[in-house]
Amino acid sequence: MSSLSDTRLDGRQIAGRRILLGISAGIAAYKSAQLARLLTQAGAEVRVVMTEGAQAFIAPLTLQALTGEAVRTSLLDPEAEAGMGHIELARWADTILIAPATADLMARLAMGLADDLLTTLCLASDADKVMAPAMNQAMWRHPATRRNAAQLADDGWRLLGPASGDQACGDVGPGRMLEPEAILEALLAPAPGVAIPPTDGDGDGDGDAAGLHLVITAGPTREPLDPVRYLSNHSSGKMGYALAAAAAALGARVTLISGPVALATPEGVERLDVETASEMHAAAQRLASECDLFIGCAAVADYRAESPADHKIKKREGEESLTLRLVKNPDIIAEVAARADRPFVVGFAAETRDLEAYARDKLARKGLDMIVANDVSQAGLGFGADDNAALLLWRDGEGESGEALPPQPKAALARAVIERALERRRAAATD
Repeated sequence: MSSLSDTRLDGRQIAGRRILLGISAGIAAYKSAQLARLLTQAGAEVRVVMTEGAQAFIAPLTLQALTGEAVRTSLLDPEAEAGMGHIELARWADTILIAPATADLMARLAMGLADDLLTTLCLASDADKVMAPAMNQAMWRHPATRRNAAQLADDGWRLLGPASGDQACGDVGPGRMLEPEAILEALLAPAPGVAIPPTDGDGDGDGDAAGLHLVITAGPTREPLDPVRYLSNHSSGKMGYALAAAAAALGARVTLISGPVALATPEGVERLDVETASEMHAAAQRLASECDLFIGCAAVADYRAESPADHKIKKREGEESLTLRLVKNPDIIAEVAARADRPFVVGFAAETRDLEAYARDKLARKGLDMIVANDVSQAGLGFGADDNAALLLWRDGEGESGEALPPQPKAALARAVIERALERRRAAATD
């Protein structure tokens, strides 16, 4: 990411933007302090509105100290409302950002209620509206919450997340509020109608994906060992999410099968959240027959516990080692490539040595049409980084060919990968 002083919000400079930060009553409210700090460091003018319940989790004085502005908490504040303060706030804001947005607040906004200061401001403002949901995983999965989320999206709200992972209540699953850095990064991403420039700069539309359905896997998987531990890896999901955003910008219908990550869903992308390799395998097989191009970018665990423990595994006195019996997970991308009704299949290879040799072997062994290989041992590239480089290999009528893409931001690299995959798919169709 570029320096905060040079960042943009919805295609415009963040510096000088007026952001109304709404905070509702969730444990994730403690993250709102860091979010307010990041926004003010980026040059935004930030004012905070808190619900009554939010004040039980974080004190208004904390937010006042971070923003330099008085925090509003009541619709019926005689001093503030002497000049119709809530209308003034509604007109002042360029963007309303609610983080965290609880299930209760989402329900009230979806119904159009205006029963406190925050909901009243939302109805009275024409500002861009963004929220970061945060709640227990069962609440997020409840049909009522999903209906409310869909209604809010239809009403023009942009929902960031939620992420999956460990929750304060002890559950594991979707419902965590995105980390403040991820929310800021999502705000910096192009909003609907803000074009992503083509990588080659010629604007000739050769990479147009209109009418195509792309399925992309992204992020890590988690394989439970017991109710509190799991096997996983360092994948952040950034590359897969960048691919999904690039494909959607090119006009494709995109389904993103995502492992647990702290990233916002790209605009125009349908996201399916999974945890384990088996769940990702089931989703991939279900969608493989109805898509035109399948990209396996996820870092899928090769093995899982044969029999996860029902209760937390305890450390035993006198035992210096622990033996775990692991079994192989299904090979998702190889099974997609082996289907009789297979789409065009692109795989990824994250290696630490002998990059080209291992990538060519994987291309042939799994029956892929194209592979994107990257060396994750290089500092500043690969897992968790904002930049990446790649070696593209594919099979054509003359054997195997390839192209090296130099280090560049993942968004630009993703655009190049999608365009090359579309080109190779067209070429394969004419062979």
